[in-house]
Amino acid sequence: MSLGLEKRGYGIKIMKNKIYELLKIGKRIDEREPLQYRKIEIATNVVEKAHGSALVSLGKTKILTGIKVEVGTPYPDRPNEGVFTVNAELLPLASKTFEPGPPDERAIELSRIVDRVIRESKAIEVEKLCIVEGQKVYMIFIDCYVLDYDGNYFDASVLSAVAALRTMTLPVYRVVDGRVEAVPGEKMKLPMRTLPVSVTMALIRDKIIVDPLPAEEDVADTVVTIGYDSDGVLSAIQKSSPGLLPVNMFKEMVKIGLDASNMLRRRLVEGVGDG
Repeated sequence: MSLGLEKRGYGIKIMKNKIYELLKIGKRIDEREPLQYRKIEIATNVVEKAHGSALVSLGKTKILTGIKVEVGTPYPDRPNEGVFTVNAELLPLASKTFEPGPPDERAIELSRIVDRVIRESKAIEVEKLCIVEGQKVYMIFIDCYVLDYDGNYFDASVLSAVAALRTMTLPVYRVVDGRVEAVPGEKMKLPMRTLPVSVTMALIRDKIIVDPLPAEEDVADTVVTIGYDSDGVLSAIQKSSPGLLPVNMFKEMVKIGLDASNMLRRRLVEGVGDG
């Protein structure tokens, strides 16, 4: 092992001990309580040319989501369902650890988590996005951009994506003489069944925290993100680091996550208003 790696390992050990000692008395390095989220701010319709958009701040972490809509061909095995895809970009200006170039494994992981939370909760009524079965459907492109990173871009990205979906508008199409045409001036809301959110938790020895900072992510034994729908049903799980997760700790995370998801959804509803 190089001297640099040894020093980094030693530094992480010191920080982990410091964080853990604070957690034993119910405190964290930013003076929050273990199960307390940072301040959440939500602004919608912030990109004029997008069909939907939202800017979410979770502490100093900032995520911008823009949504574009096109008409396209459905998947052959789902001829009567619309299509949506999620893309995530970690902009180099957001953190010195983000590099320019093609999406790395972190960006891919982020896009998959946002996609899974939305898809597995069946948040979007994709069957209502069919224009002509087997031929034409709405295609929704959800792009999440990490503008500023200070830990936990997972929950902020899900909030941003769902806020943008909840407040977006779709052009209305009709079939005229076998052609699909937009109806001038007519818009409709995206049909949604539920407002999913995700809760990211870190396990540090035997202590669980929510909404971890970068320093807490660095020293965590493991980090877990759990998605919940509006009924509190668990819809997605992602373990983002290789550490062991005891069963009893996971069960506790599920309970903690459910409570936190209710708070996050209240903030989401407040942020999007009537949509």
